[in-house]
Amino acid sequence: MRKVLIILLVFCACAVHAQGPANDKPVDEGYVLKVNDKAADFKVQLLDGTSVSLSSLKGKVVLINFWATWCGPCMMEFDELPSKILTPFKDKDFVFLAISRGEEKKLVDKKMKELREKGIDFNPGLDPDKSIWGLYGTAYIPKNFLLDKDGVIRYVSTGYAPPKVGELAAEIKKLLGQ
Repeated sequence: MRKVLIILLVFCACAVHAQGPANDKPVDEGYVLKVNDKAADFKVQLLDGTSVSLSSLKGKVVLINFWATWCGPCMMEFDELPSKILTPFKDKDFVFLAISRGEEKKLVDKKMKELREKGIDFNPGLDPDKSIWGLYGTAYIPKNFLLDKDGVIRYVSTGYAPPKVGELAAEIKKLLGQ
């Protein structure tokens, strides 16, 4: 019986060792592009029917925000936008480009009406087929990409936590040279 137990323990130890440490696998944070990468250019139709290409925004600091109407953390992040980002950088070389990921215009329009009633007002981009999303991310929203005036990604964040919007604002301020 003792030999069987020893053999079993040796077998288990070898099996665990063969798998390697639990942290061998890199964590997939759902990014296609990362800090210091050149942002991928795209053209997006905005909710009001106009469109904008990312390349046309060169010379401005751009915050690309991927979100969805059903995403609770996205809505919590939006609650902080007016006071921490939209108002402070309104008259600066800054563009907030929120892009609704995988949703139809009608649904986004309905959510924006609700947000405007709460004082949260911006003109979102529509990416119903996730083609723009696929250039930047693979998983997890909200996901933010902060670009410098040359279109290089200088800061990224995923998810929502109370300090994150403040961190974004501080990074925007740095890039604007304030």
